[in-house]
Amino acid sequence: MTAPALDDWLAGKIAGYLSITADQVDRDRSLADYGLDSVYALTLCGEIEDEFGLTVEPTLAWDYPTVDAMSDHLDTLLRAKA
Repeated sequence: MTAPALDDWLAGKIAGYLSITADQVDRDRSLADYGLDSVYALTLCGEIEDEFGLTVEPTLAWDYPTVDAMSDHLDTLLRAKA
């Protein structure tokens, strides 16, 4: 999966949590600015692990607080796994 596709996947997940459309998610805006809390962050980690077979830290949303930052990190992890 490419970084842009990861961006789209993450934006879709965030949008689902917020009940908005993916195009309304600013990919450079902090997820905390959207009001996503630790419950959503842990849920997102679980979905990432299920979807991509990666083990990610529960602090992922704080370490990589935007969709763009997170997708770049996940892209690096997926490339290392391949």
